[in-house]
Amino acid sequence: MNTETLNERLFESLINGDRAAARSVVQQAERSGLAPAEVVSEVFWPTYEQIDRLFRHDQLTTLAHHMATRLLRVLVDQQAQKFTRSAPVGRTVFAFCGPTDADELGAQMAVDLLESRGYTVSFAGGGIATDEILATVQENKPDVLLMFASSPSDLPAMRQLIDTIREIGACDGLQIVVGAGVFNRAEGLAEEIGADLWASDPVDLVEEMAANPTRRAPANQRTVGKKRQLRAA
Repeated sequence: MNTETLNERLFESLINGDRAAARSVVQQAERSGLAPAEVVSEVFWPTYEQIDRLFRHDQLTTLAHHMATRLLRVLVDQQAQKFTRSAPVGRTVFAFCGPTDADELGAQMAVDLLESRGYTVSFAGGGIATDEILATVQENKPDVLLMFASSPSDLPAMRQLIDTIREIGACDGLQIVVGAGVFNRAEGLAEEIGADLWASDPVDLVEEMAANPTRRAPANQRTVGKKRQLRAA
């Protein structure tokens, strides 16, 4: 059974809250030869994006959306327990996301994959005040500050946070990484707010962070606050 068919069947089972059918789809994915991490990246993530997109365009009821995201989170938790763990890479990540349950679900898939690849991850979820995030960065000095699956409402605080970190040198060597959520819907936004690295999905995130651990945004990359108008989020 190909992943497109698996995605379709999982989507239907999730929006209907059919827990047995959803588990059956996962079992079929595993029998087809997909590794646990591939089930997340090739089956769960595309289905998650479809649910999110339909809900944002008022093509999915709140009831269906809530049943789907809550059931999918259970499946994500269960699948993450089966991941093969890589040796530690010696990099720490402090991650947070948008304020909704769906935002946290998207970010969870990313941080689960990062942890399986040897990163030490602290995940705060959404709704965290900027001053608390800044204080944690200053105190714990992570290698990476990750903002994944953020919403448009997060952008003012994120811009302020990045500005402050840059201005006061809160953590020398800190890499600021963003991905998915609003950054997938507004081309160039990651560059404009001064992110060092960006990714469209969890697999892309892992690959980019592994390939570019020393990448930092050049001074001329950031356009926020200049005359260039931001694209609509």
